Amino acid sequence: MLCGRWCGCGRRPKEPPVAAQVAESVERASPPAPPDGGSRRPGLRALKKMGLTEDGDVRAMLRGSRLCEIRSRTWQKERLYRLQEDGLSVWFQRRVLRAPSQHIFLVQHIEAVREGHQSEGLRRFGGAFPAARCFTVAFKGRRKNLDLAAPTAEEAQCWVRGLAKLRARLDAMSQRDRLDHWIRFYLHRADSDQDSKMSFKEIKSLLRMVNVDMNDMYAYQLFKECDHSNDGRLEEAEIEEFLRRLLKRPELEEIFRRYSGEDRVLSAPELLEFLEDQGEDGATLARAQQLIQTYELNETAKQHELMTLDGFMMYLLSPEGAALDPAHTCVFQDMGQPLAHYFISSSHNTYLTESQIGGPSSTEAYVRAFAQGCRCVELDCWEGPGGEPVVYHGHTLTSKILFRDVVQAVRDHAFTLSPYPVILSLENHCGLEQQAAMAHHLRTILGDMLVTQALDSQTPEELPSPEQLKGRVLVKGKKDQGREEEEEEEEEEVAEAFERRRAKQISPELSALVVYCCATRLRTLRPTLPQPRQVSSLSERKAKKLIREAGNSFVRHNAHQLTRVYPLGLRMNSANYSPQEMWNSGCQLVALNFQTPGYEMDLNAGRFLINGQCGYVLKPACLRQPNTTFDPEHPGPPRTTLTVQVLTAQQLPKLNAEKPSSIVDPLVRVEVHGVPADCARKETDYVLNNGFNPRWGQALQFQLRAPELVLVRFVVKDYDTTSSNDFVGQFTLPLNSLKRGYRHIHLLSKDGASLSPATLFVHIRIEPS
Repeated sequence: MLCGRWCGCGRRPKEPPVAAQVAESVERASPPAPPDGGSRRPGLRALKKMGLTEDGDVRAMLRGSRLCEIRSRTWQKERLYRLQEDGLSVWFQRRVLRAPSQHIFLVQHIEAVREGHQSEGLRRFGGAFPAARCFTVAFKGRRKNLDLAAPTAEEAQCWVRGLAKLRARLDAMSQRDRLDHWIRFYLHRADSDQDSKMSFKEIKSLLRMVNVDMNDMYAYQLFKECDHSNDGRLEEAEIEEFLRRLLKRPELEEIFRRYSGEDRVLSAPELLEFLEDQGEDGATLARAQQLIQTYELNETAKQHELMTLDGFMMYLLSPEGAALDPAHTCVFQDMGQPLAHYFISSSHNTYLTESQIGGPSSTEAYVRAFAQGCRCVELDCWEGPGGEPVVYHGHTLTSKILFRDVVQAVRDHAFTLSPYPVILSLENHCGLEQQAAMAHHLRTILGDMLVTQALDSQTPEELPSPEQLKGRVLVKGKKDQGREEEEEEEEEEVAEAFERRRAKQISPELSALVVYCCATRLRTLRPTLPQPRQVSSLSERKAKKLIREAGNSFVRHNAHQLTRVYPLGLRMNSANYSPQEMWNSGCQLVALNFQTPGYEMDLNAGRFLINGQCGYVLKPACLRQPNTTFDPEHPGPPRTTLTVQVLTAQQLPKLNAEKPSSIVDPLVRVEVHGVPADCARKETDYVLNNGFNPRWGQALQFQLRAPELVLVRFVVKDYDTTSSNDFVGQFTLPLNSLKRGYRHIHLLSKDGASLSPATLFVHIRIEPS
């Protein structure tokens, strides 16, 4: 600990009287009384904290609107939609009463709100409604768009503006505020008679709702300790005290006491000591003082450059206390290197929303892929009626969409999230006439976005960089007449083995648009003159064979040329393969079925979570050097030791929200994905009947040979003795972006949506082996 007087360390000690006064004032302070109506209507208290109770749009949403939901030409139903008082969810009417969770959607799950006829559904089926009255709510994950028409244009604008304000305020909320919203939402639900007083029975109901099966005797003791009026019911300040006790974090208090000592407040020098022990880059006294000013809630403490336990918790729950390095959430890598030096987020059969046998095709699938940072999308192009080429999965029952509509979706949405180039991977099954139509649509719709000739400043020996190609669209396809590339051959083999493979003609109009991504069959890995503009497409099977048999030669090939890998055609349900194997060898365009959730898409999201989620991540140096000796099958001895101490979890979601007695038995699995020798997974024990604040305190250790390629996946599972453990939540990130020390991990759902306020609390050590 720090000394209590001036010494040679150069750090200023706390002034004992001031520190004691601050600590005493925090201890003494009673919980703030709810504002008028706050205890009676806890949701409005939440909205007041968001500063939106007097907002006209939000008040209109609280009253509700009768909006027409449009699904098809014949399915158009008017329903009541109303913002809930928590400000976090919207309730909607159904003719058939369903479980409560089937009558709401959460504001935090909204990806975008689009005005007018800006969705495929409204363009096709919303013609009877003026565009000014229409809007679309697009969701993260797999939930379908909500296409709505309001009675008036002004009412539509109320919802568009109101949802935008709620989303902005939600994004700006601290984790502590989100937790407050979350607990008050369940408090409101547990108050069965809505009298703003909580009986012990209602408190037990609340505990089950928030995923904890507390011993009756202990729960009753806690209840009685807070029932100062001794009337068997908690109200106002008593409820606040109960919630404060329920939300206590003993493990954080223990860490705080370790650095603060007996006076129960942290001085700036003591906070600096904590930051140094964390291994924080740029840990200085000025930095510690800045954190106090940012996160401390008590004004007196802030004035004296002291941090209380509440401020310490605010800091650790903030993005600066998260596992992901905040410096890596923006574009921080060199974007001036050739395209072949980057992993590029890539989609397979992008047009599909379900399976590749009979699922629907949709332009919305492209919009969703772009919203997830995808930079290479696929278009399977076939002859369509009226001279218009269509996109669909050939020789199957999947529905068809117009090629020109897909190109329009690219124009409108490709650069919403990322400014870096988009690659259109064309699988061309059209005749010469419709190929010319494809070229016409690409030129006229994309205009100057489309790359139609080599950049003036570009040397022919290498590809241009993402920086040089900002805002541009590249076409990947066959340049000359010849055999189909391997991708089409293999898919034909599956779809119609009886058909004779044949040469295809390429129209000069379409060929002219293939500038930097010429689809070419990979015939050899023998050293030849580099052909940077050639792109090979390989099935996962062929790629694995090359990795196994060619090793370093394949890595060297990928140091200067692009390689696209795609799932086997036999994956009828659009399942995915692990992308990590392909990244290990430097393959850039590792294409996955974005519509299929699972650990494979978790890895993809984790790989591209960094660098501003721009869809481009610079490959490690060992995969970029032309004469590299790296071989993922023989990476050498262990170089790094990763130790994860799994401490606690907070507010894990219930897997069956409609069944009060359903409480999770959580365990934590830490997975390492990298070169084969590094791949491993280890688990904690499970905690019985506690998804609210389970504790483990178990250390899991991993030896790593190629740490620069490692992804770390944190998974929470619900233990089951009779069947496989159910998924609760996960978070995946690159090891090089994982912060050391005490960190919170903010969990995501299967679809990648936030499970806020659910977190894991861990301690991370990364050391040389």
